[in-house]
Formats: sequence, C-alpha cells, structure tokens
Amino acid sequence: MLEDIPKYSSWVKIEPIVKGWSLDKKYYIENDIGEKMLLRISDVSEYSSKHREYEYIKSLAKLEINMPFPLDFGVCSNNTCMYSLFSWVEGENAESVLPKQSTKHQYEHGINAGKILRKIHSIPAPLNQQDWEKRFNNKIQNKFIKYAECGIKFDHDSKFINFINENRSYLANRPQVLHHDDFHTGNLIISQENILGVIDFNRIDYGDPWEEFNRCVFSWRVSVPFTIGQIHGYFDNDVPDLFFRLMALYVATNSVGSIHWAIEYGKNEIETMLTIAENVFQWYNGFETYIPLWYHDPN
Repeated sequence: MLEDIPKYSSWVKIEPIVKGWSLDKKYYIENDIGEKMLLRISDVSEYSSKHREYEYIKSLAKLEINMPFPLDFGVCSNNTCMYSLFSWVEGENAESVLPKQSTKHQYEHGINAGKILRKIHSIPAPLNQQDWEKRFNNKIQNKFIKYAECGIKFDHDSKFINFINENRSYLANRPQVLHHDDFHTGNLIISQENILGVIDFNRIDYGDPWEEFNRCVFSWRVSVPFTIGQIHGYFDNDVPDLFFRLMALYVATNSVGSIHWAIEYGKNEIETMLTIAENVFQWYNGFETYIPLWYHDPN
C-alpha cells in the first residue's frame, strides 16, 4: 500500500501505531540513515481537508514549537489514499510521565503547555469565518438535541443545561484563532531531557482560543498542578475573570455533548464521560460558582 510513496525504498522499519481516536492509519517509520518519522494514511476522498490540515501544520511549524515537522504530502496506493509525513517527536506520553514527577515539575510543564498553546493561538482565523456566537450557539443546540435523543442521562443534567443557557451571552464578540482542538495531556509528550512537546494535530480547526480549555477535564484527571500551570502559563499569571466564565460554559457544553459521542466507543467510554460530568459538577459546586474549586491564583 505504501510502496509508491517517495523514498519508501529507504525505510527500514514500518510499525503500525494503534493508540488514539483518529481514523487515520498511523505508522512509525525509520529510514536507512536513522531518521524517525510519523506517517498518516487517509482515504483519498479526504484529500482537500487533509491538505488544508497539512498547510495549517506548516504554518505552526514556523513558531518554534516542539511538534512534528511536516516533511511531505501526496497520494499513494495507486491514487486511492493520501499520505502526510512528519518528523518524529521523541518522548513519552505526558499522562504517564506527569504522575511520576514532583508537584513543582508538573506545574512547570503546565506553564510550558500554556505558552505553547498561546503560540498556536497567534495564528488568526480567516476573515470570512462565521461569527463565533452564532457558531457556538448552533453547536450547543446540536449537542442538546443529540443528548436528548441518545437515551443515556447523567445526574444533574438539568443544572448543566440551565447553566449553559444562562451564560450564552458571554459568547458575544469573541475572537477566533487556529485551534489544536484536542489539547490535553494525552496529546503532549515529555522527552528524557524533560522537554514538553505537542502531537496529534489532526483535529486542527478555528474557534475562540479559550474553548481549547474544555479539554482540561482530561488533564485535570492526570495532574491538577499541570492544569493550573497551563492556565497560568497561557495568561502569564494574569487570568481575566471572563476566561473562567467561558471555560465553565465550554466545559459544561462538552460534558453534555460527550455522552452521545461516547456511545460509538462502548460502555467503558460512556462510563468515563459520565464520571467526567460528575467531576465537572463537583468542580463548580453544582454550578454555584464559575471558578473551579481546584483552581488557585498564584498572586
């Protein structure tokens, strides 16, 4: 399937990568001079969207972020598939490394993660992007409908829905920037030299920069100090009140939407999302507050 990719003949190791939610086929590649690479294979019908994704990553690669560097893009398998080739970023998944480290090091990695995310967000959305308030309100309605139809309910769902509806006004006049769109410890790596890197840009999109913090529900389960550090690093320790109001809105909306999403992936994933929804409810003291109880200001 891969033989018509340029320089295929120089590859001495091709190992499938099975971790992750992407529908792409992924491979770890080594060539005959020891270079390590990541290969992603998709159906050729996705050519336009994957080419756009590849161009976004090329833009990000100019920002001096520790991330996979784009090397090549094209069609393969007798024009039935397309491929994206990237440099390999060395390291172990942050979900595994952080719990073994001191609270201080976890927090410092969070600071660095926040700075990386801020760099990603330095690329603005196209001027013709749909207004964010309208766009996200449509997303909320879609999640509400799918939740109502899915047949699985979680405790306190009415309080989530009421909180979301009461806070929609904060969506007005929000900027839009390039999103990683799945920024959490599961998509971050830490090298043996303790350097943080970010991977898996296959969901890349545009939106309100602060929406990216809806994934803190996953990072929080791994490391609270990291999650606090990410917020501090992103805002350079000057966190605006509006951020917490919007983060609460985005986290609550994602909690409602994740129940329907999880059904496709089975019982374990459903249970995980139900647990996360309960965690979120506790974070916000039953939505009596919009600042999570685990957060503390460094000042």
